[in-house]
Parts: sequence; C-alpha cells; structure tokens
Amino acid sequence: MRPLLRRLRSLRATAAAAVLALGPLTALAAAAPAAQADTLLCEPYGTTVVQGRYLVQNNRWGSSGTQCVNATATGFELTRADGSVPTDGPPKSYPSVVHGCHYTRCSPGTALPERVGAITGAPTSVSYGYVTGAVYNASYDIWLDPTPRTDGVNRTEIMIWFHRAGPVNPVGSRTGSATVAGRDWEVWTGNNGANDVLSFVAPSAITSWSFDVMDFVDQAVARGLAQPSWYVTSIQAGFEPWQHGAGLRVGSFSSTVVTDGTGPGPGPDPAPPTACEVTYTPNVWPGGFTANVTLTNTGRAPVDGWKAAFTLPAGQTVTHAWNAALTPASGAVTATGTPSNPRIAPGGSQSFGFQGTYAGTFAEPTRFSLNGTPCAVA
Repeated sequence: MRPLLRRLRSLRATAAAAVLALGPLTALAAAAPAAQADTLLCEPYGTTVVQGRYLVQNNRWGSSGTQCVNATATGFELTRADGSVPTDGPPKSYPSVVHGCHYTRCSPGTALPERVGAITGAPTSVSYGYVTGAVYNASYDIWLDPTPRTDGVNRTEIMIWFHRAGPVNPVGSRTGSATVAGRDWEVWTGNNGANDVLSFVAPSAITSWSFDVMDFVDQAVARGLAQPSWYVTSIQAGFEPWQHGAGLRVGSFSSTVVTDGTGPGPGPDPAPPTACEVTYTPNVWPGGFTANVTLTNTGRAPVDGWKAAFTLPAGQTVTHAWNAALTPASGAVTATGTPSNPRIAPGGSQSFGFQGTYAGTFAEPTRFSLNGTPCAVA
C-alpha cells in the first residue's frame, strides 16, 4: 500500500473496535463461526467481519473506478474491478483480509498490536485464487511500528509477493536474495515516501502456504528496519491490482499470535486447542553434542501424529536419533513421532533425542513448532 492510501483512508476511517490482549503462552483462539451469508462491499473503504475474527476491506483508494468484493465465510473474492492505472506507479487498491488494527479499525478479539520481542510465534495460512488478463500482485502485508498505534502510518511494511502478473515491481530496488521460512525469495527494499518497505518476491506463483510470520519479522529486525521493542500492528493478505482484477480470490485465511506474556496484555485468554512448550537440553563436547527434547502439550486438545519442526544452526548435522525420525540431517529439521509414541495428550509430553556434530561455536535452536503451532521454549 502506498502513502496516498494512508492519507485517504485516515480521512475515511471509523472508530476502532476494542483490542483484546493475549496472555502468557497463549494464542488467539475463537470457536468456529456460525455460517454466514456472503456480504458484498462496493463502498471504497467498506469493511465486514469474516470467521468472527478478521476484517475484509474493499480498500479502493487509487482509482475512481467501481470495485466490489464479496466477503465469504472464509475470505473474499474481487467481483468487480473497473479501471486501470499506470504500472510504473502505485496500484489502484488493496482489497484484503486483516488481522489486527489498521487505520482505527481493529479485527474482533485481536491481540495486536503486540511487541515483537513478546511474540514467540505467529502461525498463519492463506490460499489464493488467480486470474489471467489482469495486472496485479498477490501480496501478504505485515506492519510494524515503534509504538502500539492503531491508526496512521506505520514505520515499516513487510510485503510478501506470492505472485505477480504483468510488468510490476515492489517499491525501491532489488537488493539481493534470501531463503526465508524454507523458500527462496528476491529481496527488494525502498521507501514509498511515508514508510520503509521490505519486499520478498516469490520466483513462481504460490497458491497456498502455511508459515510463521515471525520468520519475516526477524528479517526486518536483522536488516535494521525494525527492533524487538517495536510492535506488530496488523497482518493482512490480499491483492494490489493495477489493471482489472475481477475474480481474484483469497479462499482462506488464518492468523494466530502466541506470546510469552511480557507484552502489554492485562490477562490471559482461555487455553487454545493447540499450544506447546519445548525443553531443549544439550550436552556438548568439542565437535559433537547430544540433545534431549521434551514436547509438552499445553493446549486443551490431543496432538495426534505429532511433528516437531526446528532449524539447526549453521554447521550442525544430525548423525543419530532416538524416539523420533529426523529429516533432513541439517537445516530445517522435522522430528516425527514413531508408532510407539504417536500422541501427546493435553498436559502430557513426549521426548526424543539426537546426536550430532558441529563446526565453529555451538548454538541451540531458538524456534520450535508442533504440527505447525509455534511453541514456547522453556
């Protein structure tokens, strides 16, 4: 989104919904929403609630042409997208689904804004539907600011381009490449006149993906575009069309935030269905080590067919494992339970271990997830 968007929307925004905080080692959780009829939004800045916890926004800000989005039970579809704008300038809109607060509007029950250093994980999942004959990107936005603001321009925008169609590029210039969350990306950096923009562009179209938002936030921190003391204010998935775009669709969207309890929230939410804690105990000698890992299910539902994912620091290689199968031997590793220990009951735990080698200085993994849910590290 570009600065004109922010100025226009700040004039149109309505009063904010209440922000609900998130407590220690808990995730935002909501019961499955009741079925709802689709809602058609044609007002330029119209919004509606989907899944009982996210906002769908029409967000037509760069064109006078009519635009309409049909908000469905799980996402939205762009049903009308009249007009076009030059491809060497900003897009005409950003129809999207939002978790968090943006220009005084907050999604129901959100814990955002939340301090970067207090977030232990932010798992998300999205699926996109693309069209031909239009110029657009499918972009996933993460907004960061030094203050927990719920309105106005944020300091840094992270954009993840799942797909681009036509001669369009991110703000700024290409400054390199990176592997983030197990995928390779072009990296673009720049400033749109109102905020810094860090963009990750997929080399080929991604139609659906589940990942951890914090992997990209960590990139912004590492590049000096954010700090652990800053706040994640919103997480959004949508499209930036330049020409046409009817039929573009976000089929599904989910976003959760897990904290360590040191953020601004006054108290905990109920325990989510899935939550976890990891204890990692290494024994190290020159060039080698063993590690015992205990996974504790702190949620209220059993975890069947458990898989623990973590990334070994550079230079470490697994040579042997017990009570789980570990693949691959280095990098982003997944530990899968055996037929003898396939379930982790609520309040229960499973343990596994492995032996490995290392080069340089020994370090421990810092992030773990259990069946896609980020875990607190004890």
